[in-house]
Amino acid sequence: MSGTEVIDSISNIKISEAQREVEQTPSEPISPPQPSGNYDVDESVRASFPVHGTKIVHAQNYGMSLWGKTAKVIVELPSGEEKNYFLKVVMLGATGKHMCEGEFESLKAIHAVSPGFVPEPYAWGKYTQEEPETYFLLAEFRDVSKQPASPVKLAAGLANLHKESVSPTGKFGFHLATCHAKIAQAIDTWEDSWCALYTRHLGHVMNLAKPILQWPEFDVVCKLTLEKVVPRLLLPLQSEGRVLKPCLIHGDCWDVGGNTALDQRTGDAFVFDVCSFYGHNEYDTGNWRAPRHRLSNKTYIREYKSRFPVSPPEDDWDARNILYSLTFNIGNTIYIPGSSQRQVVYDDMTTLCKMFCADDLKRDLKSIGSMDSENEQATAGMDADEEEEGEDVEEEEEEEEEEE
Repeated sequence: MSGTEVIDSISNIKISEAQREVEQTPSEPISPPQPSGNYDVDESVRASFPVHGTKIVHAQNYGMSLWGKTAKVIVELPSGEEKNYFLKVVMLGATGKHMCEGEFESLKAIHAVSPGFVPEPYAWGKYTQEEPETYFLLAEFRDVSKQPASPVKLAAGLANLHKESVSPTGKFGFHLATCHAKIAQAIDTWEDSWCALYTRHLGHVMNLAKPILQWPEFDVVCKLTLEKVVPRLLLPLQSEGRVLKPCLIHGDCWDVGGNTALDQRTGDAFVFDVCSFYGHNEYDTGNWRAPRHRLSNKTYIREYKSRFPVSPPEDDWDARNILYSLTFNIGNTIYIPGSSQRQVVYDDMTTLCKMFCADDLKRDLKSIGSMDSENEQATAGMDADEEEEGEDVEEEEEEEEEEE
């Protein structure tokens, strides 16, 4: 396929056949966003500029958003100096409110730790117009030179955020529900246990998907993943004397269409479209497993791991990476038009269940009369063998040669 290349998983557990069939990694560059047309700025935004007496010179549509509109607003300050602002507008009623407030609070939290790593947020609020019910986010404008950010610079910025951030309660969670796309994440609580918070978070996303997919086998693997796989993989992170630091995370770190870029002025990496909470730092790399993302290039995870070592038990990292990919791919399944992730998510959960609760999986699928209990094809994506691990090493060596 023109403009694409196939890259396997960043972990040693191979991606499923379903994922191989529907995903390739784009290799063509992403064009930086460009301003176009005129944008009418609501009075509520005009009243929200941080400097009193600011006057709007011009506003244009800028970039794209799946759930709203974005604009570049050029203003004149009382001093006569011109300044640019970024405006995001969401017309989804109460959902839009949660999205704008959650992103504002996420940007504020990250900016307090790593000021250059995100645009500075200034305000969020409601449009004066009654219909449709519309909310906005006003932030610093950053010119994009390249997307995604380079592996070295993105890894350095993300690892620094994870290392330097400190949970205000010492626990996992956040003070309000931030939104991954249109999903209000169930992280608006504080938990001593990462396993407890992630179970709540993943379970909420699964519950949103079940009535939409109406797929009994999906319900079975969801139940087993929550009850068997999650505790098996996450409880050891905080047992036998191990301590897991609650890190402030981006929450949706990917590349296609946005979320990470290089700043045109500074050349540094920065991120945006954040939906943060305090969690396990490895969660931010869960979305890098998907070959459809440029961040699936192994250089990104290698650079990140060199700056933030894998959490013990290290042997569980590959399986944890699949587990952390689930919330992103389930969200894609239920909210992205034309999504091809339905079978991918099922296969990934089946892989985990076969690794950690195979007898339960066979029994529960059989109890609903599913052919999948006997059909190995439907449970593709098992552990890579020695030959596949060798292939991974060869791919990494080839990538290193290309970088040189």
